[in-house]
Amino acid sequence: MDPETALEFVKHGATLLLLDVPQYTLLGIDTQMFTVGPAFKGIKMIPPGPHFVYYSSSSRNGKEFSPIIGFSIHAGPSEVIVRKWDQQEELLVKVSEEEEERFSQAVKSLEFDRHLGPYNLSQYREWKRLSNYLTKNVIERIEPIGGEITVASESVMIKNSPKTAMEKALEEQLETSKFSASASASVDKSKKRGCYYTKIPHTELLESILMKDYGGSEDLLIGELQFSYIAFLMGQSLEAFLQWKSLVSLLLGCIDAPFHTRSQLFTKFIKVIYYQLKYGLQKDREETNCAGVGVSTLLDESWFSADSFLHRLCKDFFLLVQDALVVDGDLLMWTRSLKELLETSLGWEFQQNSAVDGMYFEDDDEYAPVVEMMDDTNYNEAEAA
Repeated sequence: MDPETALEFVKHGATLLLLDVPQYTLLGIDTQMFTVGPAFKGIKMIPPGPHFVYYSSSSRNGKEFSPIIGFSIHAGPSEVIVRKWDQQEELLVKVSEEEEERFSQAVKSLEFDRHLGPYNLSQYREWKRLSNYLTKNVIERIEPIGGEITVASESVMIKNSPKTAMEKALEEQLETSKFSASASASVDKSKKRGCYYTKIPHTELLESILMKDYGGSEDLLIGELQFSYIAFLMGQSLEAFLQWKSLVSLLLGCIDAPFHTRSQLFTKFIKVIYYQLKYGLQKDREETNCAGVGVSTLLDESWFSADSFLHRLCKDFFLLVQDALVVDGDLLMWTRSLKELLETSLGWEFQQNSAVDGMYFEDDDEYAPVVEMMDDTNYNEAEAA
């Protein structure tokens, strides 16, 4: 990147000023992770829009890590967001308005520039696909009081909720393998206030939930799906995983709406979870984590065994699409892509009740579903170019 282009990004991109963060702290923003060095004071050239920041402080020997803490921001053009490390609480906290204004002017005068690491713009498109429905409104509706999300203080909130064997294993993995038990015990659970996720009753219909809880807005629902996935994957939140599972189960369990009343919603949904799983399951991605330890933003394949909820629901949904008489063209295309992704990444097999795989009909097959191209002139998925 030439100096003039870089300067434009510095001036018009947002800046996250992070003061007094201890060396060796693991820090992430969106899909990027790194280890804090001695001169680090934040991140510059951040594209305007939604972002997720998460961190885990290290012991002096670098072998133990505190619970991961994450929070969402929605950055405006040239905005300076300031957080300062609280040594006693081991948290990034907000500063006073007076301090924020003073630090903002210093950032805009480039006084901190040599201490700011650049946002890796080559990874932005990947992040955009994970967050293109994550508006400021979605974040404000869901984020907890104080904004911090951490699995270490969720056990009290979710211990009484029914969980499968896989979810119990996930809970144990999140609470033990990612940080030390002693650090986890130091978290004050009494201060924890969970995210304001929408309650998804097992027996309630999609249409009633959409109208009652989302005001009829499909994008708010998809936004919550993205928020919960990001909070789970980057923030290591079990509460978020359970919400993501509830929303996925709700949508994949529908048998009529995908083909009649909510075809565009389901096209958006299948496309969103396709990119979520494509990102989370990639094996050849190099983590930008210099320490090589601590947090991983990749999914563990053991969470998605062949007897998992996702396999069962996808198998039923793929069969539903196969048997449908009329299918929206985009929905069919993204469903095919999701099926292929799960087969290649996880080795899943989706045996159909037919001699042919209904997702790949021959052109002259008289039993193939009719592909109907919907009028979507007003349909904008806001995907990054």
